[in-house]
Amino acid sequence: MIVTNELDSMCGISDEELTHRFKESIRIDDEVRRIKGLPVARYDDETKRAYLEYPDGRREYVGE
Repeated sequence: MIVTNELDSMCGISDEELTHRFKESIRIDDEVRRIKGLPVARYDDETKRAYLEYPDGRREYVGE
């Protein structure tokens, strides 16, 4: 059973499409930041820590 609320019916965008658009916007933002030489925030699942990844590949863990 598909349940929609008033906002969903007004926008006409499915949850899957909205998720796809969100992920694509993050990918584009990351690419723009790399081009500008700015770090990109990431999360390391193995160490359970956040870090900044610089365009040269260097990682700087948050809190160090």
